[in-house]
Amino acid sequence: MRDVIIVGAGIAGLSAALYCSRQNLQTLVIGKDLGGQVLLVSEIQNYPGVPNTSGFNLIKKVERQARSFGAEIIFDEVVSLKKNEKGYKIETSSGREFSSLAVILAFGKTPRDLGVPGEDRLKGKGISYCTICDGPLFKDKTTALVGIGEHGVESADMLSKITSKLYWIFPSKSPGGDPSLFNSITTRQNVEIFPNAKILEVRGEKRFESLLIEVNGEKKEIRADGLFVEMGYVTKTEFLKGVVELNEKGEIKVDRACRTSSEGIFAAGDVTDIPYKQAVIAASMGAIAALSAYNYIAKLKGKREIRADWRHLEFEGKEEESGPLFFTPI
Repeated sequence: MRDVIIVGAGIAGLSAALYCSRQNLQTLVIGKDLGGQVLLVSEIQNYPGVPNTSGFNLIKKVERQARSFGAEIIFDEVVSLKKNEKGYKIETSSGREFSSLAVILAFGKTPRDLGVPGEDRLKGKGISYCTICDGPLFKDKTTALVGIGEHGVESADMLSKITSKLYWIFPSKSPGGDPSLFNSITTRQNVEIFPNAKILEVRGEKRFESLLIEVNGEKKEIRADGLFVEMGYVTKTEFLKGVVELNEKGEIKVDRACRTSSEGIFAAGDVTDIPYKQAVIAASMGAIAALSAYNYIAKLKGKREIRADWRHLEFEGKEEESGPLFFTPI
């Protein structure tokens, strides 16, 4: 039983995790991947206080901050959210269940599935939707990648440098992305590409073992230790119908405190109905949702509510009679 579960490990979710964990909430982040769409940005120049950085570097910094204050992060996909007698119960595609007093929905757009037989059963069991997260686990092993676009090309570049063999499958003549990097990857001896391929099935008993594809009318089974899927992103809020109010686009409706229509459920970032989709806005909403979640939990536990997160760590837990100690904002 956690205090708060945050669904999504992008900039909104990790910012929420940072603010929740700093307030000593037992915080669990569940994300299908790390970073989400921010990782697609090779150069960020408009994030306040950070003149120039990549999406990857920005996400890694916020991740380290959140973990340093005690936030736990796991990679899985949430498929069900239901209210129970103590709060909320979450189920993931791998069959795990978690409970919490409050939930923050901050998953933005979700990595696209292949949509083939065997995929749902083997998610998290040799199938990954985050090359940056799980690629190092397959060092010197054989991997398969179904990937397109900049993210797919960058994933192929990474995997080809650390694995002994990479099978790269994409559904068109070219995967798109940087053509010069694509040409460089295809010349590497440990890389074999399958353009114009159709994915038919994911196979394996207890974990991923092989991928069945069709190329030029012929079926081929590709055996590998792991499968990486980098096929872009979609908005997946179907599992929230009847749980929180959605708009006609499937976005979650929130008020200015990032509260949803259901008490104890908050939302932040691109998955909400805010009109502007920017990293800095998603991060600020993550902080707002976290403070709102803290006050909700504090009320349940009979504690005092807060309006800011300004305390120095050495004063954590200490309060004057007149209220909490406040210092220079950080």
